[in-house]
Amino acid sequence: MRNLTRAERAQLAMVLEVSAFPKPGNVDRCHDFPSTRLEHFLASAILAGPALEAAERGGRGLGGLIHEAVELTCGHSGGNTHFGAFILLVPLVAGDGIEGANRLVKETDVEDSIEFYRAFGKTDVRVIPGHELDVHDPASLKEIRERGMTLYDLMLYSAPRDMVAREWVSGFQMTRKGADLLHAAGCGRQGIVEAYLSLLALEPDTFVIKKYGAEVAGMTMRKARQVIEGVRDLQAFDQECIEKGINPGSTADIIIASLYTALGEGWEWDC
Repeated sequence: MRNLTRAERAQLAMVLEVSAFPKPGNVDRCHDFPSTRLEHFLASAILAGPALEAAERGGRGLGGLIHEAVELTCGHSGGNTHFGAFILLVPLVAGDGIEGANRLVKETDVEDSIEFYRAFGKTDVRVIPGHELDVHDPASLKEIRERGMTLYDLMLYSAPRDMVAREWVSGFQMTRKGADLLHAAGCGRQGIVEAYLSLLALEPDTFVIKKYGAEVAGMTMRKARQVIEGVRDLQAFDQECIEKGINPGSTADIIIASLYTALGEGWEWDC
């Protein structure tokens, strides 16, 4: 196979993540949600191409690139599919890996925050109510400008409550861990499922916390551990999550970033 561009690798990572199954609680080739289907995720992976290509070329702010990716992919009826993934993929693509991404996120400015704020407003991403900076509150936009908050500052502010934001300020630790898990699990779909379960078992998924609370997220994490330990059936766990509407979307976003990283390191998907 020819060497892929960084943008192509990011698109492939999105496609591979949603195609893997069973991935308890999330859309895959065997499960759709009532309003969001497999083809919405696949369409978004294709439509995001120009924004990812722009990230690879460089010379633009991360906030504007994330905003462009959201705009390009919000034209279908499936709602937000990859917002969290774009938060991770854009700096990884622009920085050509984790080391470069760590440098770029710290160089963001207030305009990156404003562009990110506008992108967030075009999604239906859940937030934990009651926090001072609410992206759905226009007053927060003024607050961001007055404080001079960079996009890195916004991620630092959100990190205690959002594991995707935490990647920006932790040096993409879970992304690195997921890539290592993929290498250890081996090539192909089964490796993706194993890596996903292992990440889900490491810490409570913050998307689940926002939707159902910390207790449900903690229970989901423990059940993932039980699957890995062989005391709980994977298919049964998947069905339980689907029936209860428990979808660990933040873990899926990090797996996409991990796939992008591992693919660049020689991990094989076609085996």
